[in-house]
Amino acid sequence: MDDLAAELGMSKKTLYASFASKTDLLRTVLLDKFRSIEGDLDGIMSARSADVLGSLHQLLACVQRHAEEIQPPFVRDIRREAPEMFELVQSRRREVIQRYFGKIFDDGRKAGIIRKDIPTKLMVEILLGATEAVMNPPKMAELGLTPKTGFLTIITVILEGVITGKGRSREIRRPRDKEITNSEIARGAARGDV
Repeated sequence: MDDLAAELGMSKKTLYASFASKTDLLRTVLLDKFRSIEGDLDGIMSARSADVLGSLHQLLACVQRHAEEIQPPFVRDIRREAPEMFELVQSRRREVIQRYFGKIFDDGRKAGIIRKDIPTKLMVEILLGATEAVMNPPKMAELGLTPKTGFLTIITVILEGVITGKGRSREIRRPRDKEITNSEIARGAARGDV
């Protein structure tokens, strides 16, 4: 708090007059950051056109721009020193992903560029699951990721898959002559086949 007060050109007493604790200050900063992100994303979504891919690229560029500001030590320290604030970040991140990516996935389905055989809600849950599994300090450190590179890699894998262009150009053969039931999958899993 001493460093922050000095940087702001005020006394620590004045700073504490506005914020009862470091946690209150951190909560205010985090909520302000999310309002800024949501304001930018709202602008993109309200100006989106029939060019869904263009809107998606703008959405991703916005997320990338905001993610560049987040440094791994900051995320690690919040998780360790203020777990309730880390929970706030995770909760707000979940809301942002559900709202904005859900809309863009729905638009993409209508435009025929996003698969219609997978429900939007499931696509969003896959994105959320990958984000929550990877975008945490221990996993990012283990994988050598920054918040920016981690989220962009997740988005790339979700949207483009892991198959290369060469792989996509080959016909992928799936057995279609027999429907596999859930009970067959369960039996296979029990045997270790799945």
